Amino acid sequence: MLAQIEKNHYNKLNEILRLSRRNLKNFDESLIQRAFFMCYRAHEGEKRASGEPFFYHPVEVATILLNELPLDGVSVAAALLHDVIEDSGYTYEDIVAELGVEVADIVEGLTKISGIMINRETTQAEGFRKMLLSMVKDIRVILIKFCDRLHNMRTLESLPEHRRLKIALETRDIYAPLAHRFGLGKMKVEFENLALKYIDPEMYEFLQQKVRLSRGERINYLNKMIDPITADLEKQGFKVEVQGRAKHLFSIYNKMRNKNKDFEDIHDLYGLRVIVDTERIADCFAVYGFITQKYPPIPQHFKDYISIPKHNGYQSLHSAIIGPKGNMIELQIRTKRMHEFAELGVAAHWRYKEKISRDDAHIDSFLRWARELIKDADSAAAFMEGFKLNLYHDEIYVFTPKGDMKTMPAGATPIDFAYAIHTEVGNGCIGAKVNGKIVRLNAQLKSGDRLEIITSKNQKPKADWLKIVVTQRAKLKIRSAINEERRLQIEKGRGMWEKMVSGTKKLFTDNDIVTQAKRYGIKTPSDFFSALANQQINGEEVMERVTNPRKDEPASKTVADEARQVEDYLQIARHDQDLDRPASKKDEVTIAGMSNIAYSYAKCCQPVPGDDVLGFVTSEGVVKIHRKNCLNVSNENLLKSERVVSVSWNRKVETDFLAGIRIVGEDRLGISNQLTTVISKFDTNIRSISLHARDGMFVGTLMIYVRNAEKLNTLMDKLKKVQGIFTVERLIS
Repeated sequence: MLAQIEKNHYNKLNEILRLSRRNLKNFDESLIQRAFFMCYRAHEGEKRASGEPFFYHPVEVATILLNELPLDGVSVAAALLHDVIEDSGYTYEDIVAELGVEVADIVEGLTKISGIMINRETTQAEGFRKMLLSMVKDIRVILIKFCDRLHNMRTLESLPEHRRLKIALETRDIYAPLAHRFGLGKMKVEFENLALKYIDPEMYEFLQQKVRLSRGERINYLNKMIDPITADLEKQGFKVEVQGRAKHLFSIYNKMRNKNKDFEDIHDLYGLRVIVDTERIADCFAVYGFITQKYPPIPQHFKDYISIPKHNGYQSLHSAIIGPKGNMIELQIRTKRMHEFAELGVAAHWRYKEKISRDDAHIDSFLRWARELIKDADSAAAFMEGFKLNLYHDEIYVFTPKGDMKTMPAGATPIDFAYAIHTEVGNGCIGAKVNGKIVRLNAQLKSGDRLEIITSKNQKPKADWLKIVVTQRAKLKIRSAINEERRLQIEKGRGMWEKMVSGTKKLFTDNDIVTQAKRYGIKTPSDFFSALANQQINGEEVMERVTNPRKDEPASKTVADEARQVEDYLQIARHDQDLDRPASKKDEVTIAGMSNIAYSYAKCCQPVPGDDVLGFVTSEGVVKIHRKNCLNVSNENLLKSERVVSVSWNRKVETDFLAGIRIVGEDRLGISNQLTTVISKFDTNIRSISLHARDGMFVGTLMIYVRNAEKLNTLMDKLKKVQGIFTVERLIS
């Protein structure tokens, strides 16, 4: 193979191996070489938009990884192959055979999240969820993805303007906050500055010129402080490195925009960072004391992130001092190890351990927020709301009465805190003491607050709480409790009604109940049973009116009547639009890396593009394609069978697929029309709809045509927002 590649390419391999030897502890050199050659073969002949060989891109990603986030040899191999499954004929199985499961799993994770970080709209929610799941499985997936994006940002000039702007906005709004979440301070700054270059190029050039012109003055000014500070601290026995640092362009840009200031009005452009070569945390505070003896501090700027680290593990003392000529100087003091973690974040852990396991406590702390976000979301919309909250909100640090610290988003209330402690504490919350004083439940907490939650067994969550809380966990638990309470009320009321009518010989229908209870403002049987349980209506009076109805009472339509009307309409629509015609399956999937294999889609789980799928070879030799979570193929012994084959969706599928949705909700008048109205606005054809009502509830089945799982999930989120709907889920028969 060496003889077949160009000398320039061979030099790139040598450079990667040189960086690996310099920056990695233990690694398999043969693994990296084999990954390099597979990368070369996979991308041979391809070109990037700039005209250079595409092969250069994965090589540069691996180089960035080694320079910026040196992890391990497996990560370097995965970086070289991160586009292979998506852009070439190589499969997951090929990578396993050549390089092993660990490399293949990371590459597969990178393939799954490719192209999903488009924007922050709900339509992308399932993609974001998939990204977080890939991260939870192996954090190296997202770290390599950061390097991939960084190289793309550094080479963005060759793309058309509209694509440059789109990628720059993605980088500013998603990648930079995510990098910050993982403690990658240096990479976050570069993401933000490069994004600004393409989002507002005129302002970028203006600020760059201003900073460049003032650079000499700034360096001279800071040097007059650096030298005496270094000398004084060394006299005290400290070994330190004092650095001058400039505020980065995006930070200046934000300050000018948010505070409506000119560049000349920004007075905190100067900064000093003192890195103490010590493992003793107390030395940082001692250094701060010596510096502020000579340069007066500004007390309100002091922040101790050493005693209470930021959510991403960042530790440092922050302050501001008054320098010569009255200029305000930002001051940071940290140990050498703290500095590495501030620059490299989660990646710094590879510097201090021979091998990082998936269960490593430090890595787990970075991923805890992702696990909680996935666990606390009951829908794609809720997940998206939590994702944005976790990325973009500042955080505060509050304490339990015993002194245990809890990290909460800015704006959190005592109710949020109560649910963070335990669901039962949140459900029973009737008040709170903050720093010993009773406060309202909608009070906003501040860092350093000590909270005591007051509870009562008689308290129940209220709908108004949803307007107060900010954490996704609290919202989920409140909604769940309210729905459960309503369900119990309906069941209680139904029992009361059945007991009342048990002595009569008349059969009462739900329609009879609603018709006669309208005078109380009751619209559904569920409302009736709930009101009966709460003693809001007189059941005996309603029963009398049902037993002896007035002749002028108009009959009401039932859900079944509405469903029949909708079905009649659909029959006409099918005839006009030929909805039942079979769709072409040409090139929709790739089965076991081969073509021209007969296949069909399983009717039990109705897979659509975007679903994780597998194939099962039937006795007739036809591959039946199922969703991986289908009950019919989830048997462990069946999954190990030789009749199971790998299946992947082709990227350019433009066929409509049949999918089923199961809906459970209250039996309200007009519910069918509400559901079909939502679907019609979504530009989706309905094949059939079936609603069955009983005891004030209905269970519905919708069969619709959709293009992919993303569109289906978005539609399901919209259906969940219809009043009276309890659950909306994929149908698996």
